[in-house]
Amino acid sequence: MINVAVIGVGSIGMHHARIYADMDDVKLVGVVDINYDRAHEVASQYNCHAYRDYMEVIDTVDAVSIAVPTTLHFETGMDFLKHNKCILLEKPITSTIAEADSLINEAEKRNLIFQVGHLERFNSGVSLISNMVDRPQFIESQRLSPFLGRGIDVDVTLDLMIHDIDIILSLVNSEISDIRATGAKVLTENIDVAHAWIEFENGCIAEAVTSRMATDKVRQLKVFQHNAYLSLDYQRQEITTYMKTNNGTVQQTTERPEEKEPLKEQLISFIDCVKRSDQPLVSGHEGKEALKVALKISGLVNHGLTA
Repeated sequence: MINVAVIGVGSIGMHHARIYADMDDVKLVGVVDINYDRAHEVASQYNCHAYRDYMEVIDTVDAVSIAVPTTLHFETGMDFLKHNKCILLEKPITSTIAEADSLINEAEKRNLIFQVGHLERFNSGVSLISNMVDRPQFIESQRLSPFLGRGIDVDVTLDLMIHDIDIILSLVNSEISDIRATGAKVLTENIDVAHAWIEFENGCIAEAVTSRMATDKVRQLKVFQHNAYLSLDYQRQEITTYMKTNNGTVQQTTERPEEKEPLKEQLISFIDCVKRSDQPLVSGHEGKEALKVALKISGLVNHGLTA
C-alpha cells in the first residue's frame, strides 16, 4: 500500500485527491491547503484527513502530488525530497532553471521518483500520434481557452503553452536552433496571448499559438511529414490522418483510441513508478527542458513589449 497526500486542493489538486481515493493499493492519507475550510471540504468528500500545513503529513506518506502555486513548487518539492518522499509536481516544474536543477539533483541523490505533471503525455491521442510521427517537417499547435481567472499568476506560456512545448520536444529528436515569439498582456499583468516559432537543427519548424482570451476552448496539434498530415484533437482524443498512397491519391482515416482520463493515467503511472522505482515518462529533466523553452518565449515576448 502506497500512502499518498495531495498538497494544494484547488481546481487541479482536488482531482488528484478524487483519483487517488479510488485507486487500488493506494491510501489517500490526507489533503493539505492553506485554506483549511477547502482542505476539510475535500477531505470529507474523499474520506481522509485535512491539514493546513504539509509538515503535519510529511512523515506519514510515501509520495505526494504537489499542486500549489508555481512560486511554491521549489520550497514544497524540496521539503518532501529531503524527507525522502517521491513527488509528482504539477507543471511548470518551477519558476527558474536553477530551482529545477536543484530539485532534480536532490531527487537523483536520494534515488527518488520525481515526475512533472505534463498530463497531455497521457492523452490516448498523444500516445497514438507519437507512434505515427516520423521525421516531422512542420508542427502546428493551438491551445486556446476562455478567460477563467485561474493560472494567471504566471505567463500563459507557463500555464498553457508549456503543454505543447513538452509534446513538440518529445516528437522532434533535435536541438533547437532558434526561437522567435510575440504576444500581449490583455487582462492581467502577465502574458495572456503568445505566438512562438521554434526552429530545430534538423530543419523541423514548430509554431505554437496560445491564448487565455479565446471565446472557445481549442486543443489541437497538427503534424506535417513526408507524404502525410496528422491532426490531433486533444479533447476528443481523435486523430485524422491524410496519407499519400502509392497511386498518388490521398487517403483519409480517423482513429479514436479508447478514451481515458489523462490525469488518471498520469497518477496510475506515477504510483507504478514509485512501486517499481521506474523512471517516469516525464521526469524532472523533461520538465526542465519544457520550462527552459517557455521561459525563453516569455522573455522574447516581454522584450518585444518593452522595446
